[in-house]
Amino acid sequence: MVTRRNLLAGIATTFALAACGGGKGADAKVLRVGSQKGGTKSLMLASGALDGTPYKVEWSEFPAAQNLLEALGSGAIDTGIAGDAPFLFAYQAGSPIKAIGAQSTQEREPGAIALVVPAASSIRNARGLKGRRIATTRGSVGHYLLLRTLLSAGLGANDVTTVFLSPSDARAALQTGAVDGWSTWQPYVAAALAEGDRIAVDGRGLAQGYGFDIAHESAITDKRALLDDFLKREAKALEWASTHIAEFAQVLARETGLPLPIAREFAGRGTRLPVPIDGALIERQQVVLETFRRFGEVKANRSLKDAFVLA
Repeated sequence: MVTRRNLLAGIATTFALAACGGGKGADAKVLRVGSQKGGTKSLMLASGALDGTPYKVEWSEFPAAQNLLEALGSGAIDTGIAGDAPFLFAYQAGSPIKAIGAQSTQEREPGAIALVVPAASSIRNARGLKGRRIATTRGSVGHYLLLRTLLSAGLGANDVTTVFLSPSDARAALQTGAVDGWSTWQPYVAAALAEGDRIAVDGRGLAQGYGFDIAHESAITDKRALLDDFLKREAKALEWASTHIAEFAQVLARETGLPLPIAREFAGRGTRLPVPIDGALIERQQVVLETFRRFGEVKANRSLKDAFVLA
């Protein structure tokens, strides 16, 4: 099993090679980073955390974690952040990826992850989902929230019709009445609320809210120093964002095209900070994995501990 100690071992040598064009040629000086809408790129640019990096960061933007993880699994990018549910979903599907860092949202505000419905909907809580059509993205934190919501109300998979759609298609389906609700995450929750929808089920107490910095196995081997440096810079950026919400929101709006009020709403919803990957955190992730298994969404049984680089 890869440990954080292994990850840090040889950093001086690897970093020197990367900085002078050694290692595997020019690619050793490039870190290819995936960013979800409203995510990492805006944070790092707004905070100035990448100033002075001795390597180049190449960004790729994705609408959801599933798209980012597909690119990561294929080796098209080296690293990116995703929630616990999509990460474990992709890992159990056989993707050659590992979590090298973890983040947790402190004092989560309502609506970070939520099931939204039209304002006039009769759905008021989890029990109201029976017999309804609910949109979400397969393997996403929204999907996980829907499953935990069903369990909380004593409902099963057959009690709702789950419609798997991309965020843009799910939003359209909710607007046209093709579905009764949408289980999703920020900034999509904020966008739905701005259009007059409301939260029927909030994710607090149902979803754990962890995010993971995930890397392709080859990047962990070939770009260990770059990954470690990026994580340190990201930690500083997260700390900066906790006290510079307005500045973060300005860059977020510019980079994503989100209206500034929605960008401000997203930027102000709780402070994400790095947390160590340890045995206790991995044990908590077992709940996520077993939830997907209980509903037949995950059938593989890859070792959970091997999905993480320990701190």
